[in-house]
Amino acid sequence: MTRPARTAPLKDDIHLPGWDSSYTQDEVRDLIRAYGEIGEEGLWSNIEYFLKRVIPVAEECGVVMALHPDDPPYPIFGLPRVVTNEANIDRYLSIVDSPSNTLCLCTGSLGCSPANDIPKLVRKYSAMKRIGFMHLRNVKILPDTSFEESGHLTKNGSLDMNAIVKALVETGFDGYFRPDHGRMIWGETGKPGYGLFDRALGSAYLNGLIEANGGVIE
Repeated sequence: MTRPARTAPLKDDIHLPGWDSSYTQDEVRDLIRAYGEIGEEGLWSNIEYFLKRVIPVAEECGVVMALHPDDPPYPIFGLPRVVTNEANIDRYLSIVDSPSNTLCLCTGSLGCSPANDIPKLVRKYSAMKRIGFMHLRNVKILPDTSFEESGHLTKNGSLDMNAIVKALVETGFDGYFRPDHGRMIWGETGKPGYGLFDRALGSAYLNGLIEANGGVIE
């Protein structure tokens, strides 16, 4: 899946949160060039190198590693993305088949692609005990297939949040979850995407879905 480029960081004078305080424009461009030269199979090779060395140690120490999917799940700035769909997630988990090698399954990140059936993915990987952490949020996919973050309620976005929570409850998920991102509402100001009030509303909504589906909130 591709999207039309609206910015070209190797050419345009752009400024994004965190860049200006961490990198100069030239440093950012050098990093993007180096990343782009690796390619998809280069990324897979690096992932394999990392997992085969880290996961055995994590097992020995009782640590669970949880990978967050690419956000969004398609290339940006011409850079490859590899953890984007069911086939690629299966590939990732099979590199080292271990309970210490899990997903941080973010419904908003994977849900940006209409090709991803989020309740199905949640049910599958929760049943496999390969979800170490859940990020639960909704997104609204727009007619041009771009997206925007929305409120957590199912009616506010494109994801069936009740079906997602139902899949977690029915597969016995007992791990950690959070409402993840939140909008700025009620006059609140702060870091974009991390509104406290909206996340609190999301947490209450998700707890209600868990209870309504017969789950236990601890």
